[in-house]
Amino acid sequence: MLTPTNAQPTHQRAQLIASDVSVMRGANPVLNHVDLVVTPTSRIAIVGENGRGKSTLLHVLDETLTPDSGTVQRIGTLGVAEQEMPAHDDRTVGQAVAEAIAEPLKALAALDAAMLALSDGNFDDAQRYAAALESAEALGAWDAERRVKIALAALDAETDPERLLRSLSVGQRYRVRLACLLGSHEDFLLLDEPTNHLDRSGLDFLSAQLRARSGGVVVVTHDRTLLSDIAETIVDLDPSPDGRIRLYGNGYTGYREGRIAERALWEQEYDRQQAEHARLKDSLSTAQNRLQSGWRPEKGTNKHGRATRAGGLVQSVHRRQEQLEAHAVTVPEPPQHFRFPELLPNTGSVLLSADQITVAERMIREVSFALSRGDRLVVTGPNGAGKSTLLRVLAGELHPSTGFVRRPPGIRLGFLRQETDLPLHRRASEAYSAHLDALITAGTLEPSDAIGLSQLGLLRARESSKQIGELSMGQQRRLDLAMVLATKPHVLLLDEPTNHLSVALVDELTDALAATRAAVILSTHDRQLLRDVSSWPPMQLTATTVREASV
Repeated sequence: MLTPTNAQPTHQRAQLIASDVSVMRGANPVLNHVDLVVTPTSRIAIVGENGRGKSTLLHVLDETLTPDSGTVQRIGTLGVAEQEMPAHDDRTVGQAVAEAIAEPLKALAALDAAMLALSDGNFDDAQRYAAALESAEALGAWDAERRVKIALAALDAETDPERLLRSLSVGQRYRVRLACLLGSHEDFLLLDEPTNHLDRSGLDFLSAQLRARSGGVVVVTHDRTLLSDIAETIVDLDPSPDGRIRLYGNGYTGYREGRIAERALWEQEYDRQQAEHARLKDSLSTAQNRLQSGWRPEKGTNKHGRATRAGGLVQSVHRRQEQLEAHAVTVPEPPQHFRFPELLPNTGSVLLSADQITVAERMIREVSFALSRGDRLVVTGPNGAGKSTLLRVLAGELHPSTGFVRRPPGIRLGFLRQETDLPLHRRASEAYSAHLDALITAGTLEPSDAIGLSQLGLLRARESSKQIGELSMGQQRRLDLAMVLATKPHVLLLDEPTNHLSVALVDELTDALAATRAAVILSTHDRQLLRDVSSWPPMQLTATTVREASV
């Protein structure tokens, strides 16, 4: 059951409550008995792997999806930003803004009418004026248009009121809609991946607005900086021992600490149940072997004793069989741990160097550096500055227009590109095995150095057996990462490595990059990852200059 929303904000009386909500997709539960309370002061983030039901939960909360069981009750107004936007929107930017502030404008018109009526001195008119004033104040009506205009400018959105939305890029349309929502006075905002299509200044503005809002916020995001900056409660939809969601307080820090602690307990209980199951199975097998081998008591035992012993042995087998059948393993297999391989480049030698390289029309200023074992370099800059171009030149995929790149013989290089080029028709395990075979055949990798796909903890067996085209974007990104690590690289080139990866895996990858002895060159817009590698030597690319790193 869904309770209709109010027409105007109710502020402190507002509430959004999901009680025992379940949603099925075929025979599979997507949401399992979810309870969630959103108040006017809530700052809630929803996290989880792709396909875990994050957007589904938002659709339940915003009344566009009726749950298979459970209830949702809402008092107050609601603003929603989904990931996708219709491409054919015939409205202008001005019309979109007018619709966003329609209620405040209506409240101001009602207040003006009530003020005119006051001149009659009628008591009813005074009450009408008081009600109109209260409504206008609740909506922040006098400031509504200015709030939206500030948001449009801060998000670098289109501000021309005559511009048709359908003529804008998907990123521009998204920013116009987000600006309208941030400028509104809704009791609750539900935002699905709101950091998409925003630059650094837009991201900072979004974080500041969400922190300062007087209404509740529920956000689905993979952006760890947004989690750190605004989330007070985190809803984790990733697998759990009992199949229920987990709620963690104390923001992103509490989520990380709580998830690690629960994972440890889960693994301990799973191992205990598996060990007990194995013990009971061995006990039954021993009893069955004794019965089948024609067990006999020692000589001198009378017939009655032999019969009693034989009957007791049969009973023992039956008892152990019943114990084994009764001992169900109730704890599911815990999630895999990412196991980053040990990478051991030669000590002291230069692994990769660039000398005054440029690429015509893509990277016009010279770039020079040299990397040895354990060295780090983080490449930053706006879109179009040449970050991906630089990595492709270093990987040997592009030839520089000037200068040269040196990589000594025998130095293995692993390049994780922004976009996947995996063969979608092949099974993941087959593609990985073919990649390993090619490395061994080329002499790049010794057979003894080969790493099995399961050893990395990136894909489960059931995922590895699927065609790559059937995997989620996150799972395909995991396979890309596995193929890079299969090379046992001495130098890692990582272009936006956190794209499509879950928050949990990004945390594990960040820790691994800090510890590896390989040299690493990283290009990323991920604000939290940039915070995590703030001690790395930087190289900032711009349209006109390159500041060289001292590595």
